[in-house]
Amino acid sequence: MHRAAKISRLGVIAVNSCRLTRCQNFRNCSVLACNYHYDHLFSPLAGNETLTFMIKQHKLFSTSTLKADLFMQRSTQRNACKRYYCSGDLPEHKVVGMPNLSPTMETGTIISWLKNEGDSMMEGDALAEIETDKSTMVLDTSEEGFLAKILISEGTKDIPIGTPLYVMVEEESAIAAFKDFKPSESAAPPPAAAESAPPPPPAPKPVSAPPPAPSARPATPQPPPPPPSPVSTAGRVIASPLAKRLAAEQGLSLAGVVGTGPGGRIIAQDLQNLQPSPAVTAAPTAASYTDIDLSNMRKTIAKRLTESKQNVPHYYLTVDVNMDSIIKLRSELNDMLSGDGVKLSVNDFVIKAAALACKKVPAANSAWMDTFIRQFNNVDVCVAVATDGGLITPIVPKVETKGLASINTEVASLAAKAREGRLQPHEFQGGTFTISNLGMFGVKSFTAIINPPQACILAVGGTEKRVVVDEDSREGYKTAQVMSVTLSCDHRVVDGAVGAQWLAEFRKLLECPNRMLL
Repeated sequence: MHRAAKISRLGVIAVNSCRLTRCQNFRNCSVLACNYHYDHLFSPLAGNETLTFMIKQHKLFSTSTLKADLFMQRSTQRNACKRYYCSGDLPEHKVVGMPNLSPTMETGTIISWLKNEGDSMMEGDALAEIETDKSTMVLDTSEEGFLAKILISEGTKDIPIGTPLYVMVEEESAIAAFKDFKPSESAAPPPAAAESAPPPPPAPKPVSAPPPAPSARPATPQPPPPPPSPVSTAGRVIASPLAKRLAAEQGLSLAGVVGTGPGGRIIAQDLQNLQPSPAVTAAPTAASYTDIDLSNMRKTIAKRLTESKQNVPHYYLTVDVNMDSIIKLRSELNDMLSGDGVKLSVNDFVIKAAALACKKVPAANSAWMDTFIRQFNNVDVCVAVATDGGLITPIVPKVETKGLASINTEVASLAAKAREGRLQPHEFQGGTFTISNLGMFGVKSFTAIINPPQACILAVGGTEKRVVVDEDSREGYKTAQVMSVTLSCDHRVVDGAVGAQWLAEFRKLLECPNRMLL
């Protein structure tokens, strides 16, 4: 156990005892290299300033006194970077852990490494692709240096936040010192079972080494696994977002590429030497089903929507909206914007009308916070986008202040980034009101599940020609373009009359679009 460790910050605080297991050497020292120790002893003292911890005693190290400076800077992504100094041991380096990329993220999956050991890294360089519970994101480097050691291999799933991913050094000459650096020597917290187990007793020294038994054989390493075969999901090519982007930029086809990533996924390195996929021989007996592994995103979708249906008291209101005026106005505006490369969609008008209706009926722009209701001043609209990995809802902020052309441009950009897995956390976290539009698929109407803690979600169906009453015509009827919309409401926040009032305002804005200018 460590005792008499002194921590300097606004005075001297004496830490009389360390609850961690006995350290064995400096590199595996539980005081310096353990996230558990940092979380329980040092983290409460951390602030925006850089802290210096001076370890005054290290009983099990060969020297009597060891000084180590441990610098930690709190960051929004909790990169778990730690810098070590040790005379005669390893050079100055950083062990970088799994960052926290979303509020609900607990673990991540390394899809691919975009750099190799020994490569130089500049600030902002793409280092790895990480699948979170929300999307697949590119991990960028935060400073210059060299990648000395990769600690977690590609395809490793469910890596807890803070688990060491790689070692970074400032000098290229220091790379060789980390050739045999093991993950156990980094800042990984020890497993719970290992904490409670006592250290094994030292083995007694034999008087003389007996000859090996006849049956004893030297251990041989496991043969490497065979290269993965191309994976096909209903004819769809499985590739990482970066590989898709590079293929599009270089005009390459991914149809015949054999992926070397986890599960046969095509990664960026596979594009360097494109080779046609070998012909697939027909299996003698086809399986009657296919088991599909759950991605982190799919697990999160399942968890959140199940909780929403179980815990949120939904009710649904449906109205029909005459879209003749919007369709006519859309055609006129698109003629005006043709030179600017902007083509407005019906969904752009729906998003704008929904935001203005929320300003008229602010109760619909609210959230249930368990002990109170939070009513938002701005309308940040979440737009549901279907991706290969699942549904994600990027956010168009402050829609009530934006024009139709700006809304169109932002939605198109966010949808493209969502499908490529390039959304940043601030682009899909939060939101005050959600819209899900399935009209482009020919769906007449549907009901949507509320996105907690939001109070409402609008389900938009397709536009179709219908016969409607027309008291001004001689026949007494006419055909009109009609769209059905359904508002799902949380009854804890929005009562039925309030939900009906919101739908009435929404319909007025679409049937008389000049109101959007008022």
